Amino acid sequence: MTDLAHIRNFCIIAHIDHGKSTLADRILELTGAITKREQRDQVLDDMDLERERGITIKAHPVTMHYTARNGEVYQFNLIDTPGHVDFSYEVSRSLSACEGALLVVDATQGVEAQTVAHTFLAAEHDIYIIPVLNKIDMPAADVVTVARQIEDILAIPMGDALQVSAKTGQGVPDVLEAIVRLIPPPRSDPAAPTRALVFDSEYDTFRGGMVYIRIFDGGLKAGDRIRLMGTGRDYEVKEVGCFMPRPMPVAALGAGETGYLLANIKDASDIRIGETITQPDRPAAQPLPGFKEFRPMVFAGIYPVDGNDYEHLKASLEKLGLNDSSFVYQPESSAALGFGYRCGFLGLLHMEIIQERLRREYDLDIISTYPSVIYRIFRRDDTMVEVDNPMKLPDPGQIERLEEPLINAFIICQNEIIGDMLHLVMDRRGAVTKTESLDTKRVMLTCLLPLNEILLDFNDRLKSVSHGYASMDYEPAGYRPADLVRMDILVHGEMVEAFSCIIHRDKASLRGHQICGKLKEIVPPQMFAVALQAAIGGKIIARETIRPVRKDVTAKCYGGDITRKRKLLEKQKEGKKKMKQIGSVSLPQEAFIAVLKTDG
Repeated sequence: MTDLAHIRNFCIIAHIDHGKSTLADRILELTGAITKREQRDQVLDDMDLERERGITIKAHPVTMHYTARNGEVYQFNLIDTPGHVDFSYEVSRSLSACEGALLVVDATQGVEAQTVAHTFLAAEHDIYIIPVLNKIDMPAADVVTVARQIEDILAIPMGDALQVSAKTGQGVPDVLEAIVRLIPPPRSDPAAPTRALVFDSEYDTFRGGMVYIRIFDGGLKAGDRIRLMGTGRDYEVKEVGCFMPRPMPVAALGAGETGYLLANIKDASDIRIGETITQPDRPAAQPLPGFKEFRPMVFAGIYPVDGNDYEHLKASLEKLGLNDSSFVYQPESSAALGFGYRCGFLGLLHMEIIQERLRREYDLDIISTYPSVIYRIFRRDDTMVEVDNPMKLPDPGQIERLEEPLINAFIICQNEIIGDMLHLVMDRRGAVTKTESLDTKRVMLTCLLPLNEILLDFNDRLKSVSHGYASMDYEPAGYRPADLVRMDILVHGEMVEAFSCIIHRDKASLRGHQICGKLKEIVPPQMFAVALQAAIGGKIIARETIRPVRKDVTAKCYGGDITRKRKLLEKQKEGKKKMKQIGSVSLPQEAFIAVLKTDG
């Protein structure tokens, strides 16, 4: 066990693409945690999806040993965190396990929306922030202007900012010295009853639940009995260890250290993030303060393509829920899709990542329904219900009013595209409530927007309008009444529940035409004409028709009496009429994906 004075727990926080994972690579190199043979870009991003998309999805802990310039050896416990708004829950949990944070700001881009959000989050957790200006080797770097932004926007003295290039390694040794000098050592009592915070976990098929812990008081070793204070259940510790960066067993974990434990926890649902671990023979009096509960903002149904995969889907969602506690799910069924789960996500990227992980890591073929948010329905009998599924919307006659969730969006963009941004916000039924100039080139717009308007393609449009330079962060901002309706999509007269959505009445017709047009391109033609319709209640608001495949029944008739051909065509017509009455249309999986990708 390391002396408390020689332990530093810190994480790296930043906006997307500002160089967190690259800086983590250089720190791992300089501390000797990885050899030249193991070196690759973004070492800690070990998920295929992270490496493909070039983003961090999960927070990654790692323990290193650093010999400072004064000759003393320090234990560094680093947590590399995601930058995307959908994964801010991972950042919040990581900050709870640290005493300090490296705030990385891109010297070419300056302070962005998530930079501001993460700084406020770190300030809430009362941890020391070291500002780091990255990418100073780039020709477009403007160190002086960005340092001034850090002071003006984040209220951190510009003189404190360290200048580095994570790519070349320039200035990184000074960062390690600053960690030793500025970040305080853990405050804990090794003699007090054991208290450890569960800040993450994952499920191993062979060894059960692997629990990521930060020990605040006492210590743990293999063979100890532990108790989860939330559930009151007791377990025996089989192994404790550190991430170096791969899991490595150690004899014991002491106060102030970060690592993992394996116990005989068989059920994935037994481990809750934010749980406090203590020991039954000498329990702690009070649990550690957990985490602020993050409520899902986006809901969608996930169904297996093959109904026999339902149990496999259930087990897979359990394991994913263990690794990602901001993801929630509950069983539901649909006439068209069978049995599946209604799942809640923090945002659309979060939803995309979960679906992709189900397909890749658990080898599942799934269909997703149209994403929805939580609406408040006020009935005429003075009761209120919350609805996240369009199919559960009460009869229009019973509804007095519907309310939709709002968000405060903070958009940072260039001065010259303010007009385009205002047009985009107003197009989404939003309003700009405040405008602030950040510097001579950029401005921050504070907008009030309905959450369901940013669900599908808002981020894509934002990047398109700004040529990739704009960034956005958002927070919930309550509810307001709106003229909302349920729009259904009918294929050959049958409603497809997966396409039903709650939408503003003014946008229903346009959206209906978009979906029907997209389905017309994707759904294969049948032997009979197929009607694609969008409907509100009993009223059809949009329609497309898929022309039938026509077999040339007259090919074998050479010349002769025209009545022979007419007879064959009439026979074919009768057959198509009969087929239309009994025929059903099966939708390919691409149709469900295409509807989600339909942009305005």
